Parts: sequence; C-alpha cells; structure tokens
Amino acid sequence: MLQQRTSRRKYATFLLVFTLLFFLRVLGQMLVVFADVEFLPAMEHWYSGLMPYPLLLPVQLIMLVVMWRLVSDVKQGTGTFSGQSARVGIFLRRFSYVYFLAMVIRYILTMAYNPELRWFGHSIPVIFHMVLALFLYTYSRYLTDSTIGSTVENTGR
Repeated sequence: MLQQRTSRRKYATFLLVFTLLFFLRVLGQMLVVFADVEFLPAMEHWYSGLMPYPLLLPVQLIMLVVMWRLVSDVKQGTGTFSGQSARVGIFLRRFSYVYFLAMVIRYILTMAYNPELRWFGHSIPVIFHMVLALFLYTYSRYLTDSTIGSTVENTGR
C-alpha cells in the first residue's frame, strides 16, 4: 500500500511538472496576445498558425483542466483517470513515441528549411508539443506500472 502511494506520488509529481510547464506556455502566449508584453517572444514565436488562436486558446484551457484532473486522480488513486488499463497505457506509450519523434522531425525540418530561425526561432510550439508527449509518456507508465496494479492485466480484459 505504501509502495503504491509512493509510486502514485512520483507519477503525479512528474505529471504536475509537465502540466505547469504547459500552463506557463499558455499564460505566456496570453500575455503576448492580450497584454502586449515586450519581455516575451512575439506571437509568431508562440504560434504555428495551424489553428486560429480564438479556437486554440479554449482548447488549451480545456487541456489544462483535463491535465489537472488527471494529476489529481493519479495522486489520490481514485477518479476517472486513476483506473489502471495496461492496454490504454501501451497505446499511449507508443503514441507518445510517435508524437515526440514527429516533433523532433518537425524541428529538424523547420531549422533545415529556415536557417534564419536557428536555434530557437519559432521553436516554442515544438518544445511544448514535446512536453505534452512527455506528459502522455508519463501517464502511460503510470497505467502500466505493476507496483500499482493493472486491472486489464489482472482481469484479462
């Protein structure tokens, strides 16, 4: 029981760090857009333009709410996101690998085709997609952690 609580806290701590990093990214972008702060990079550095910002911001806020709830559920060992599913964990781990690798490739291609952006120009979206991939990876590890116990593995579902 103590080992389970310790494991849950460890995962919750890492998940919280990734959530806070993503929160700082969303906050930074909001400060640039709505408060026109000059000490942060300009909007074009925060934003890839794939989704209009009026749509992107609510999506990011919803993601933060879900991430916060997930952290809370993992820490407490109860709730929607605390249930153990090895199958979901395995899927999320594989997805996190692909997601992270896609962002590495995106970064390499951006730098190769836009040498004026080296090293950190327009890299904020890429870096924070990597943070989200690490969040998913960490949660996948939680879901498949045998010290916590997996209902999928134990029930054969």
